[in-house]
Amino acid sequence: MEILVIRHGQSEADLLGVHEGRADFSLTALGEQQAKRMATYVASHFPPDIILTSPLKRAKSTALIIQGAVGCELLEEKDLMEFNNGVLAGLSREEAAIKYPIPPNGRPAHIPIENGESDLEFRYRAERIYHKVLFDYSNCERIAIVSHGGLISHLLKAFLRQPINNEFVFATGDTGIHLLEVKGDKRIVKFLNFIPASDTVQNSCDY
Repeated sequence: MEILVIRHGQSEADLLGVHEGRADFSLTALGEQQAKRMATYVASHFPPDIILTSPLKRAKSTALIIQGAVGCELLEEKDLMEFNNGVLAGLSREEAAIKYPIPPNGRPAHIPIENGESDLEFRYRAERIYHKVLFDYSNCERIAIVSHGGLISHLLKAFLRQPINNEFVFATGDTGIHLLEVKGDKRIVKFLNFIPASDTVQNSCDY
């Protein structure tokens, strides 16, 4: 099975300089262009049998554009949503730094942000959806996942069987594509963070 992991296009939050996470911003005009360019590439080179998407607007809009180019089934998966950043969602970074400053030694991995989830819960969610994909869609030759920078980073860690807590982060640009393959007991990374003919690249975890 090949797993095509795709980040959404540029969202309005990217222009506003706010914490995004669960804040449900739409794609910008540029984001739609990025998604159309990427969808054309995916349809020509790696058409999936099915698309799974986060239900947040920026991801689902991107997934719908891919579906329009490919013509396959599309399903929403709540576990593909971005980090639940609770009280930070939609706040400017300046306001958030004043109201909810990060503790001097960082927030412990098991302690959630107010009204949100902890880093451990976030990683577990990525593990859960990764294993669900392997089990529920094992009959697919290629599956596309459309999600967010933070979730994608954790999904790649799950694929690589990295420890729950580590310092590595996988950045993904707007409409960046990662191609993975599960072949028996092998886990093959074919490429990471490829952006088809992009004019604007933003490598980030969008929370």
